[in-house]
Amino acid sequence: MKSFIRRVANSLGIEITRYCPSSSAAAQLAKALEISNTNLIFDIGANEGQFARQVRRHGYRDKIVSFEPLSTARERLLAFSALDSAWEVHERSAVGDYDGEVKINVAGNSVSSSILPMLESHASAAPRSAYVGSEYVPIVRLDSVASRYLTPESKLFVKIDTQGFEWQVLDGAPETLSKAQGVLCEISLIPLYDGQMMWQDIVNRLDATGFRIWALQQGFTNPSTGQCLQMDAIYLHNDILRV
Repeated sequence: MKSFIRRVANSLGIEITRYCPSSSAAAQLAKALEISNTNLIFDIGANEGQFARQVRRHGYRDKIVSFEPLSTARERLLAFSALDSAWEVHERSAVGDYDGEVKINVAGNSVSSSILPMLESHASAAPRSAYVGSEYVPIVRLDSVASRYLTPESKLFVKIDTQGFEWQVLDGAPETLSKAQGVLCEISLIPLYDGQMMWQDIVNRLDATGFRIWALQQGFTNPSTGQCLQMDAIYLHNDILRV
């Protein structure tokens, strides 16, 4: 019966997997938050709150602070967070390596928006991601604002999804990262944005600061070729992994 249901689902373009950390990305992330005893998430590059809503659906009940610079996406983010007393949205700003102002390029699909110029490798894989405009927004270092939310009891998990700008986020967050239990960082397997650092650089940097890759999850994939272009890397601190 199970195999019949799977065959029917596959014929409709749907794949059914068992909900457990070994086969479900959502369950795997939920397990990482449980292992690290997370009670505070910094959701950097929140867009409309997709990540926060996912972790809520899969059992996380503690504090979330979301950061989102795009005006339209942030309006949707505020609407969702208004229904959740433990979900706070930081004032409108990008997160990076200095405090000031920056221009962000707005993508047609919103989620691919970036401070960096988009390369053809990205645009050709997702034509709807092409830039359609730009906005000037405040930019802050995470180290400049984290103290507003951190307490001595905080078990922090930092999620970074900034479309090629991850390195700059890390540049502005050494003090905050020293207090973190875990990190989820989007990493690119090929150059997608002009000037971005690649996956090897991110992995080596976080490894040098005491974090070890705990899981890799498939992200942005070329729908025509199946080539994986980005992944989400979940890191836990060595103190948790005891290695």
